[in-house]
Amino acid sequence: MSIIVHKYGGTSMGSVERIQNVARRVAKWHAAGHQVVVVPSAMSGETNRLLGLARELSAEADGRELDAIAATGEQASSGLLAIALQAEGLKARSYAGWQVPIRTDSAYTKARITSIDDTRIRQDLDAGFVVVVTGFQGVDDLGNVTTLGRGGSDTSAVAVARVEPDARRLNVISFEEMLEMASLGSKVLQIRSVEFAGKYRVPVRVLSSLTDPNMSLDEEMRSGTLITFEEDEKMEAAVVSGIAFSRDEAKVTLLGVPDKPGIAFAILGKVADANIDVDMIVQNQSVAGTTDFTFTVHRNEFNRTLALLKGTIAPAVGASEVLSDDKVAKVSIVGIGMRSHAGVASLMFKTLAQENINIQMISTSEIKTSVLIEDKYMELAVRALHKAFGLETAAPTKV
Repeated sequence: MSIIVHKYGGTSMGSVERIQNVARRVAKWHAAGHQVVVVPSAMSGETNRLLGLARELSAEADGRELDAIAATGEQASSGLLAIALQAEGLKARSYAGWQVPIRTDSAYTKARITSIDDTRIRQDLDAGFVVVVTGFQGVDDLGNVTTLGRGGSDTSAVAVARVEPDARRLNVISFEEMLEMASLGSKVLQIRSVEFAGKYRVPVRVLSSLTDPNMSLDEEMRSGTLITFEEDEKMEAAVVSGIAFSRDEAKVTLLGVPDKPGIAFAILGKVADANIDVDMIVQNQSVAGTTDFTFTVHRNEFNRTLALLKGTIAPAVGASEVLSDDKVAKVSIVGIGMRSHAGVASLMFKTLAQENINIQMISTSEIKTSVLIEDKYMELAVRALHKAFGLETAAPTKV
């Protein structure tokens, strides 16, 4: 007998009928002799609705209260799923993160897990229960509810298919590629879940709950996308495995910054102290002893970053002006094959140039290239790159 953990996103939990389908699928695995823990997301759109209400009241709402609000979506889903499982004849019990407990630090809206006490879960599993645990949340040392950051519930395949109708499901993807995809905007898995799986070598297969819940276990275990630790020649043959994109970008620039050692730390150190994550960074060549320093942040942090720069950082470092733009998007190509193939970035840049799309910033690693562009061109860029790299072809091993 093995312990199986199922994670269901907001689309899977989007209605009573879909929750019932999830329950039937879980019941099938339980009937096969497995102990099952289920982690559901909030119903599709519910977290956005709740946080939208909060931001109607205040554009700079307190993080502790935002977490208290956002956590209720998963709690409702967990209770509903437990009831649906009981209706299928199973013993089921739901837990909020604080009841397990899942311990976190106090970085509200993007807390990190520090420990998990699995005693109650294991006791329930041994007693024959299916255990339903809220995703997305935990509790800090002071007893405050925390959330782990917006992981999103849409799969990368569904997200790209909204823009590119010829998108194809990946049969296999490496953990390294999945880590890049998750960090770049693909919502199939939150980046920290990929990091955990890679660190502890936990096998992961991403499936759809919208397929027939009565398909055989063997068929279900061969479906979906396998995230693997192994790399082979077939994986290398696909130069680009996928395209990721994110609309949640904002760009800020400090003009006329003194070009001297320590200036990057003087700027970004203060940003980090404010618990604001920075993504892409560009520092221009020095002209007459000054430079321009540009970086991107999540759009939710845009107003706070701008206030910090104008109020504290720019005067402290002697910047002449602060520019900002929250109408930008990031588009990325990812693939292990990029390590051994020349000209991949060149084809990306050529493709965007042919569509008259200007590149504002570039970031690279061994297996990815990201560009920042105007957000109005994001869908055009994804479609053009999808075609340029042959991702519309009928499902080779990596596409």
